[in-house]
Amino acid sequence: MKLYKQIFENNKKWVESKKSTDKDFFSHLSKGQSPEILYIGCSDSRVSAEELTGTEPGQMFVHRNIANLVPNNDINSAAVIEYAISHLKVKHVVVCGHYNCGGVKAAMEAKDLGILNPWLRNIRDVYRLHKDTLNAITDEEEKYKKLVELNVSEQCINIIKTAALQKAYLNTGYPYVHGWVFDIHSGQLIDLDIDSDHILEETREIYDLGVR
Repeated sequence: MKLYKQIFENNKKWVESKKSTDKDFFSHLSKGQSPEILYIGCSDSRVSAEELTGTEPGQMFVHRNIANLVPNNDINSAAVIEYAISHLKVKHVVVCGHYNCGGVKAAMEAKDLGILNPWLRNIRDVYRLHKDTLNAITDEEEKYKKLVELNVSEQCINIIKTAALQKAYLNTGYPYVHGWVFDIHSGQLIDLDIDSDHILEETREIYDLGVR
């Protein structure tokens, strides 16, 4: 209860601090948004998108869920991607995972987790696709970290397969898709150097939706 009440005090201080440096801050903010980045991250309470990237309100459109997934049948993430790319015209789409991800960890365990089962199955599918690579890693912690990275990469591919991305990229050359991992031990962001151009070219033979 103490934290809950403190939030409103924090909000007042935040409003005052913004107005002290720019008296028209909220007037400008209310006129609309034109973010350059769509950020898809994990819901983990330790991983705040704006804080770890140092971005300001209006600069980044944010979507978060358990284990930063972009499942092919998830209308929530699909709507976010469509809106961000087709209407907000973002130039970059980022999928950001993090080490010590509870969702990825849970997917590696043989447990019945109820309603979480179909959601975590998406991560288990990533494991299946990269089983040989992962099973060759004997250290469990390193295997866990590798699965975090591979999960990010596969979610990037899922974004590249969408009609919204294909259409925008073919017409404008944007957006670029990036995969990041937040190292929760050091605070550093790691760029996985996803080659979205190559992936788009490689996957269009199979996932070409005929959009132009």
